[in-house]
Amino acid sequence: MAITLYDFELSGNCYKLRLLMGILKLRYDIVPVDFYPGRQHKADWFLRLNPFGQLPVLQDGDLTLSDSGAILTYLAKKYDETGLWFPDDPAITAEVLRWHAVADDITSTASAARLALGFFYDFDVEKAQRGAHRIFRLMDEHLWFGEREGRDWLCSPAHPTTADIACFPYVMLSEEGGISRQDYPALRRWTDRVRRIPAFTVMSGVFPAGRAVEEA
Repeated sequence: MAITLYDFELSGNCYKLRLLMGILKLRYDIVPVDFYPGRQHKADWFLRLNPFGQLPVLQDGDLTLSDSGAILTYLAKKYDETGLWFPDDPAITAEVLRWHAVADDITSTASAARLALGFFYDFDVEKAQRGAHRIFRLMDEHLWFGEREGRDWLCSPAHPTTADIACFPYVMLSEEGGISRQDYPALRRWTDRVRRIPAFTVMSGVFPAGRAVEEA
């Protein structure tokens, strides 16, 4: 059965799914949704797919899913034969889901600032930027201590999980919301590691590690 992604090219939440599906070598079709300026995510035809009017939406055969974190979990559980991207161990599952929740917080802050500055959404830019900096400080501290314990990723396994995929895009796109990563060296090193994952794919504003590597 074919996988279809209802997608906006400049959406970090849609990019998360394209990134994981590329890593898992899944074939899928894309239905473009004119999020801006067309606001098709609020059109009647789209609301029949997702009454919350949010991207992304993914269809896998007869199944229709929304929410990027939920879809990441589904794709990893169904299609990752290695079991690494969303491990079954209950403690690690809890870790991953915790960072999926952090990814939602990044969306509500760093992405909101980007939407306000680049897409003219009526958000409080300064409040969103302050919120993003608070999250980035916590992530940077978590990653800094992890590096000293030999941990390269957000969760305890010695490999990336969907937690890293979930949090990555709007960290990388934060400059478009006026949020500098200059003061977060461990966070920048982590983004570089993510960009070196085999089969990593790019989007507008997100470059592979070899072309625009940030200083450690």
